[in-house]
Amino acid sequence: MAFTLKRMHVLCRNARCKSFLGSVIRRAQLSTLDSVKNNEQCKLEYLSGDNKGIAVICMNRPEAKNALGKQFLREFSDCAEVVKFDRSLRVVILRSLVKGVFCAGADLKERAKMTDAETGPFVAGLRASVSEVANLPMPVIAAIDGYALGGGLEVALACDIRIASDDSKMGLVETRLAIIPGGGGTQRLTRAIGPAKAKELIFAARMFTGKEGEQMGVVNHSVEQNSEGDAGYQQALKLAQEILPQGPVALRAAKFAINRGMEVDISSGLSFEEAGYSQVISTKDRIEGLMAFKEKRPPRYSGE
Repeated sequence: MAFTLKRMHVLCRNARCKSFLGSVIRRAQLSTLDSVKNNEQCKLEYLSGDNKGIAVICMNRPEAKNALGKQFLREFSDCAEVVKFDRSLRVVILRSLVKGVFCAGADLKERAKMTDAETGPFVAGLRASVSEVANLPMPVIAAIDGYALGGGLEVALACDIRIASDDSKMGLVETRLAIIPGGGGTQRLTRAIGPAKAKELIFAARMFTGKEGEQMGVVNHSVEQNSEGDAGYQQALKLAQEILPQGPVALRAAKFAINRGMEVDISSGLSFEEAGYSQVISTKDRIEGLMAFKEKRPPRYSGE
């Protein structure tokens, strides 16, 4: 198939056709874990044993505190593309391998070298990369162990669940630089905590701790930091282990219904719930769940 697509790409003379086929070929090439094994700044790890079914996207750009530069965003998007199409995965965790930092936001040194004409497309690309996280079909947990500022917090806000160490520092601080959040922060923070509080935090460019973030509803849980500096990740892993035994088709359908439903009135939202429920009715997993309940044993879900 890959050879056929590449041959069609070579033979195609229409620019739009070539562009479309190019994107299809790229997706096909990014369909396996091997395709991102040489990533330097954003790595992908599949857990094994009792944690099989959990993938961890690991941000690892220590010299720039995981700043969102061009290479970082490219590798980040590649990792997201791999997990998006892997139906064996049930939960994704997003974490940092850099101690004391989740993500410091946009790479301002790189940004300073851009022209006005280059800045717009770059920010649009950043926004698209963040939205790729929000659009992943399975549950995604952000494990925040350190600074999550600007675009870094926007990445976390795109996740379904956020867990932070109590000493983490977060904030959408863009107005300090005479700009506004450009990676979805104005929208996702508002949906998380309401417009009045979101305006206060963004207008004042206020930083807050993980503990304060839990009180405001920015994060789901705040945990005391440990000596290894990965308390947020360890708590995220525990939550992922709770999610892991549940029906994978049901998890995806529930996420679909919640995400689509919260954007519309309740009547329309119930229609999305109905659509999500219809996806699970004919699955083998639904029958397995009923049989396991009847036989008083743990279910063995296959995702079918």
